[in-house]
Amino acid sequence: MTSVLIGSLLISLLHAVIPNHWLPVLAIGRKEGWSLAETTRITFIAGISHVISTVAIGVLLALIGSELATHIEDFTKIIGPSVLVLIGLYFVKQHYTHHHFHLEKKQIEKKSKSAVIIALVIAMFLSPCMEIEAYFLLAGSKGWYFMALIAGMYAIITIAGMLIWIRIAYKGVLKLNWHKWEHNAGIITGLVLIITGIISFFIN
Repeated sequence: MTSVLIGSLLISLLHAVIPNHWLPVLAIGRKEGWSLAETTRITFIAGISHVISTVAIGVLLALIGSELATHIEDFTKIIGPSVLVLIGLYFVKQHYTHHHFHLEKKQIEKKSKSAVIIALVIAMFLSPCMEIEAYFLLAGSKGWYFMALIAGMYAIITIAGMLIWIRIAYKGVLKLNWHKWEHNAGIITGLVLIITGIISFFIN
């Protein structure tokens, strides 16, 4: 249980700082001339949309995990950790093509402010965080309290992280190669999943 909780925390923290969650909002905000307050508010709305879709899928996977744990004796010991390792390997392999959130330029050109915001919200809703979903699957076998703990932790860290980074980047306080960081995020995410799976296998 501890390894799953720590893995979920690490993925949530990583998820919060991945630029493709908030960088498009910042780019659009600057293009549209939004103030910091407007950009922050729209980032919050988009973040809520993203969290809702991610947690909704997570709850369904938690239900599946709960049922599997009931009917398959080795689910928590072997199958669950194996799922984490396999998903981790997938993200390591696919990190260079993984785009968590992408909005085409033509989707916002010559659009009203309301239309742009709606496009952002829809784009975020339709791009849930698949990295965290494996942890929901395992959390279902640990009980609904544990699943709720992961969901709450993920939601708070993700939204808070997006709001913090959008303000830092908007003010130009920190100069980083965000695209390079985004490019390497898949490898880091994959390694966290793999390590969590291996640890879970040995301590369950």
